[in-house]
Amino acid sequence: MKHQKVGDLMSDAVVRVQGGTPFKEIAHLLQEYDITAVPVVDEEDRPVGVVSEADLLQKMWGGEPDPSPGHGEESLPIGAKAFATDAAGLMTSPAVCAREEWSVVDAARAMARYGIKRLLVVDDGGRLIGVVSRSDLLRVFLRKDRAIRTEIIEEALVKTLGLAPSSVQVDVAHGHVVLSGRLPEHVSAPVLEELCRRVDGVVAVEFRPAGEADAHGSASGGH
Repeated sequence: MKHQKVGDLMSDAVVRVQGGTPFKEIAHLLQEYDITAVPVVDEEDRPVGVVSEADLLQKMWGGEPDPSPGHGEESLPIGAKAFATDAAGLMTSPAVCAREEWSVVDAARAMARYGIKRLLVVDDGGRLIGVVSRSDLLRVFLRKDRAIRTEIIEEALVKTLGLAPSSVQVDVAHGHVVLSGRLPEHVSAPVLEELCRRVDGVVAVEFRPAGEADAHGSASGGH
């Protein structure tokens, strides 16, 4: 199964700044475009860092250690960002970037690994061409049930496992997949379930053997 690509989901309208962009101009851009961070690029439009709201807020509290009782050794250290006046001094570097050919799974893993909400997307030359957010990735779960069912039948059953389209009944409702029927000896239920989970938009998968499916009164056809 082929997952949707980052290039299909990203926005190519990216607000960006350069290292010399002043503090107040960055703050204005974040507010004007209702964004929480802005990439910093070099003269060739290659990302070198990111300035977030959190970076700007260090100016407000001065980067001084937190004197509140109970913090002790966990107090935040004095940071140079509190004294920075432009993007170069404020930014977090290096910028975490994705390629447009990445799958949504690759992008989601990167976001989780680095604890970030957006990924900058670059071309083969490392130049900024877009941005993809968590909300963009979640759009795969808006796929129609009929499209999910069709992909499972055509890609998982027929193409990957070599089964007839009608060999297993596939029902999909709100992303929940119910498979019912009798599998040939060379195909195991866990393998089929895993193939279905790899289909974009699938929330959960359940396999019901022929006898159990009859007991549940499984309805024919898909949604």
